[in-house]
Amino acid sequence: MTYLLAGILIMTLTIKAYAVTPLVQRMDEFCTPCNDKIATQTGSYILEKGEEALISRAWLAENATQTIDVQYFIWSTDNIGILAGEALLTAAERGVKVRVLVDDLLVDAQSQTLLILAAHPNVSIKIYNPQHSVGVSFWRRVKNVLTNFHGANQRMHDKAAIFDGVIGVTGGRNMADEYFDYDHDYNFRDRDILLVGRAVKDMSANFDEFWASPLSVDVEDILAEEVGAIDDAQIQSHIETLHAYAQDEANFSPLVRDMLKNLPKHFAEIFNNMQWGDVQYISDTPGKNDGSAFLAGGGESTDLLAKQLLSAKQRILIQSPYLVFPEEGMDLLQSLLDQGISVDISTNSLASTDNLMAFSGYANQRKKLLKMGVGLYEFKPHPEIQQQLVQRYPALKENNPIFAIHAKSMVIDETTIFIGTFNLDPRSANLNTEVGVLIENAVLGEQLQQSILNDIKPENSWKITPEYNPDKEVGPGKRMKLWFYRILPIGRLL
Repeated sequence: MTYLLAGILIMTLTIKAYAVTPLVQRMDEFCTPCNDKIATQTGSYILEKGEEALISRAWLAENATQTIDVQYFIWSTDNIGILAGEALLTAAERGVKVRVLVDDLLVDAQSQTLLILAAHPNVSIKIYNPQHSVGVSFWRRVKNVLTNFHGANQRMHDKAAIFDGVIGVTGGRNMADEYFDYDHDYNFRDRDILLVGRAVKDMSANFDEFWASPLSVDVEDILAEEVGAIDDAQIQSHIETLHAYAQDEANFSPLVRDMLKNLPKHFAEIFNNMQWGDVQYISDTPGKNDGSAFLAGGGESTDLLAKQLLSAKQRILIQSPYLVFPEEGMDLLQSLLDQGISVDISTNSLASTDNLMAFSGYANQRKKLLKMGVGLYEFKPHPEIQQQLVQRYPALKENNPIFAIHAKSMVIDETTIFIGTFNLDPRSANLNTEVGVLIENAVLGEQLQQSILNDIKPENSWKITPEYNPDKEVGPGKRMKLWFYRILPIGRLL
């Protein structure tokens, strides 16, 4: 329980719960040494570790003075998710304008809680494409799927957080315990990238486009009739409870105290180690495509990534939690291999995956991919690298949680990298809106390549051959479910 609360409280930013020197006066003051670069270049720093990614968001939320815009596919009502909401509320109370845009599919917050948070004059909450969860009854959901199958399946998979329009974070992590190494049973090996400067303007423009889209609906418009009026006493009671929980000094572990005290030093190190240059922020328009091709149709992010892959001359190294190539993807892959380009892919094993349906699509293609000449490496559920990537591993190892890939990254010819939200599957290619960055930088290329190469070492991954795959490492029950999914005609939905 102690380490769970520690995870919560990193994100609550309740530094005032005990004596800590203030961080900085304004975020733009911290960026002052970079002012000569910010207008025309972008600084980039890869966030490999969950706790570093969490601490970075914490510092940014604490130091924002003007605006915070956040856009997520999943925002859970677990420890991290709830207290992240409290952190945004705290920012709003000191005058920061906060906008929250969340996809509807997996929202599990109570309707009253959403309305209470949105009642603050500095907080605005919108739900993207509300056809499944928020304010939608079971029968309405069924009707939506039956009458508008494409629309109901079109989701916003974007993950972006933008602070004062100056600093942004994007990548694979949603807002939930398992993305920051704080879950009891299952955590993700994920990856984000922190950006400062020019590309953040493109992030903000994309957020504004989604915010203004008719697909993004004010939570008050969705829930006002269902919940009814909420009086000031209810709002105040809820807020006081949330703040009290966040500010309980007894819940801070020594590790959290040390991390919070070292935040200014840590961020100075991040800025000193940034790589500066051109960064292309890629994104889709709301809706992904016009739906005329039903479950196909592609999108801007799909086209840009395909173009980048086709520019390869020697080697492509990919990491994706889900690996299901649509027909067009197979053709692209074959054309690369025919040119003698090496393609190696790091993905989840049956033992580590959190998505059996998606794995079934990969299992159906695995032999063909090997025959084509693709190098396949499947992540072990308890890789040795977990001890290096998870700072709190000593506290977690008793529970022995599964560690699974969720990072979506590519390295092309050792110098061009992609980090973002795009999975190598038909859903990312045709249905879900996605974001990410393309950067040509030898230093970042070396960093990311070495990171993925470490993940595919024998102590961390199984190398797949025509004679061997590790499916038998799991019990018969999971293998039976996999067999069932493999025979279903659901390829375009994976």
